[in-house]
Amino acid sequence: MDCAFLFLASPLTVSYSSIYSRSMAESETFRRLAAELSLEERRELLARLNSYAVLSKEVLFHEEDVPPTVDSSQQYRQAPWYYKLFLFLLSLISGKKPAELFEERLIAKLGASVETHAPGVFDYRQNLLLSGFREELESLKEGARFFYEALDVGLNSDKGAFFAFLASLEMDFVHRRLTVETDPETISQANSSYSTGDVRQFAQRTMEEIFQTIQEDERRRMYRDARSLHCLKELSSFLYDRFLSAFTYDGAYKAPVAPAYVVLDQMKVLNDILYSLQDPPTMPLLETLFVFQFQEHSKEDSSDLSAEIRTLLNRAEEALGRIRQFNKRIPLTAIIRCVSRDLGYLPRPITGGEDWFVVYRDYWKHQLEEKFTLFVQNRRRADLIENFKEYFKGMIIKPLLYVSSETNPEGIPLKNTFALSFLQAFSQYIFLPTLNRVLKPILIDGEFYKKENRAEFTEAYNELLKLGDTIASFEQNLSPTGDLGKRYDMAKSEITSLPLKRKKIQSIVQEASDEVASIVGRASKAFRSMVAVLGGILHGEAQGKYDSLANLNALSGRSGSYLNQLKDAYYRFEKALQILTEIQEIEAGR
Repeated sequence: MDCAFLFLASPLTVSYSSIYSRSMAESETFRRLAAELSLEERRELLARLNSYAVLSKEVLFHEEDVPPTVDSSQQYRQAPWYYKLFLFLLSLISGKKPAELFEERLIAKLGASVETHAPGVFDYRQNLLLSGFREELESLKEGARFFYEALDVGLNSDKGAFFAFLASLEMDFVHRRLTVETDPETISQANSSYSTGDVRQFAQRTMEEIFQTIQEDERRRMYRDARSLHCLKELSSFLYDRFLSAFTYDGAYKAPVAPAYVVLDQMKVLNDILYSLQDPPTMPLLETLFVFQFQEHSKEDSSDLSAEIRTLLNRAEEALGRIRQFNKRIPLTAIIRCVSRDLGYLPRPITGGEDWFVVYRDYWKHQLEEKFTLFVQNRRRADLIENFKEYFKGMIIKPLLYVSSETNPEGIPLKNTFALSFLQAFSQYIFLPTLNRVLKPILIDGEFYKKENRAEFTEAYNELLKLGDTIASFEQNLSPTGDLGKRYDMAKSEITSLPLKRKKIQSIVQEASDEVASIVGRASKAFRSMVAVLGGILHGEAQGKYDSLANLNALSGRSGSYLNQLKDAYYRFEKALQILTEIQEIEAGR
């Protein structure tokens, strides 16, 4: 039976089904964002992106624009005899070998060609990069900045979740199978005789089988996207400022120029990246980037997703246009050949993206472990519900007011509040009307053999006596008129940067969560003390740490009914401690 149904079916937990549904142990990014978009919604969003059709499919780097390499030695050997004679005569004057002079002339010819086809970019005679190069580099930097922001939000925050979302678009059937066929709850329902270990092994085996079914074209698409992603990451993280710092104002040119040899290595790195990034990113890849980026920058109020997507698409097209423009305007390979005096130089494709499958597989393995942990917790919760039914005899456990739940999504998202709700019900239905009457005679008239036992009993009794008021006071503090509630609402509505807003909200939530932990911790300690002290009163030995009462028989009376009530109180505290411990373990994910 589904755990959510158990909670809904039980009258004592009818208001609290949302507590555990929010404990789905997926990664934070994917839980907040990717899991909120169904596969159909993702496909619909992809279709919407394609319908806008503002993104050019023109390649970013035309490989045919790379000038062919030149073997100067071979060309020298093939040169006419009279040209060789001319070079020989020059060599007598210059002291250089004829072959060297021949190569210098080829380099000069290439430099002149660069100046002709890309004026204002490179002065091959002075070996200087000119202001035109600097302007295009700054434009490229601006274009790369857009992808830096998008990659920082998506890829850098949770690479596994990013690839999982991307794969749901490129390999939707595989994604469906991994989502459904490896779900432990589904497996358990279909195989009722399976133990938890059997369910886990079956899910792991199924997952590996699904991975084996990934088609070659699907792998190619994912690798293409992963490689494009890696190249964009390298381009966006290129050290533009270091490169640009080489430019200084020159009076002769009346503009900033840079010695080309100073930035030769950086030019080679940049050229390798641009050469590797030949095709624009695909729509599935852009959707993944946009969805993660949109989630990060969306405000607390409702945002127009369509308008936001159009904005991001326009920015992406502008950024890609800057990359195309740089490649068209700047003959970087030719410039590097002139500066390095290496006519055989060619850009080299950078490596990257090959690890996509490892990251993807590890993500799903992690997801499976978290789903299995949740599956085991669900079974434990089902047992816990049965304990609730017996312990509270049908009385209702109410969720805390002002705490986030399905019925109150705007509440403060606190952890471990179910333990607090249990303690509230315990105080209201068990302690005050029943146990207090049993414990009060011991508090007033009990003659302890050991003063330490009395001190521990009194401390635990006082803690439990005020437990209901403590929780009520905490609830009031969470209300819109309470200190925590007012500060939380103020932080949510404050107009400031998103990171700063999150930091303030998290600080308030942590403060409230610490208070919850403190209340639960004190109650748990009181339960343990009551179990220990009452156990000593009922079963203690004279030499033991917890002893009986000197006047226990007098308190019990002739009928002995009080002794039976004391035994019942002992078992109720013992059961309450067991339930509270179980709740804490489940909420802690253990």
